[in-house]
Amino acid sequence: MNDSALITTGLPVALAIIMFGLGLSLTTDDFVRVARSPKAVVVALVLQILVLPVVAFGLVTAFDLDPLLAVGVMLLAASPGGTTANLFSHLFRGDVALNVTLTAVNSVLAAVTIPLITNVAIDYFDADGELGLQLGKVVQVIAIVLVPVAIGMVVRSRSEAFADRADRPVRIFSIVVLVAVSVGAILGERENIADYVQQVGIVAGLFCLISLSLGYAGARVLRLDHAQAVASSMEIGIHNTTIALTIALSVLDSTEVAIPAAVYSILMYVLATAFGFAITAGRRGDERRSSSADV
Repeated sequence: MNDSALITTGLPVALAIIMFGLGLSLTTDDFVRVARSPKAVVVALVLQILVLPVVAFGLVTAFDLDPLLAVGVMLLAASPGGTTANLFSHLFRGDVALNVTLTAVNSVLAAVTIPLITNVAIDYFDADGELGLQLGKVVQVIAIVLVPVAIGMVVRSRSEAFADRADRPVRIFSIVVLVAVSVGAILGERENIADYVQQVGIVAGLFCLISLSLGYAGARVLRLDHAQAVASSMEIGIHNTTIALTIALSVLDSTEVAIPAAVYSILMYVLATAFGFAITAGRRGDERRSSSADV
């Protein structure tokens, strides 16, 4: 699977289209908005960039994952929030504008954080020296993550109507690519998939639940409102797994490294939905108790 043109060429091109679509949805105001809600943005980014890798490292160490699976979990932790987080935030009454800003900032920072965290993980876990993310590959990561976003933003600034028309097709394309690559990665390791899923399934599930919980609880502890906490939760819990899959399969040339992202891409939608309903129900319960107390 790793040697096919579909993976080596097609997948990076597909990711570039997806990131171009992300750029079509962004404007410079999305970055300027950081100054208007600095506390909310900083809280979410600290959790995303600093806390999540520590959580991921703790999980892979505690569960003694296979080295390549461990690198895959760390790569997943380094991946930014996905645009689907905006949809989940909308469904559960989060601050969608905050999600857009976080996605914009995260997409830029990911060009640095993904190579940095992934290289540290490779140095620590890859005892057999099977992987490598040298300078040339780092430049490749930056190119497929950052450049298409910038081009998309330029196109939107020139033709907002085109950007709006392209939004839905690109979102559908994103979902199709994610499903196809996730299934392909799993099938590519079908001989070992039962062992891999047994090893990484619990870790991926726990990592998702911890990410969602940290995003929400961290925001509330620091006195952000409910809508901002929902936005933070979804942004941190719903990763752009297509980036992780592309880097694993096309840049690192390892199906095993891709397995955690493939498993996570399935689990995160189920767990994020359940989590969203849980915090919504909890919120309604608090409001009812508050109304009763006022009476």
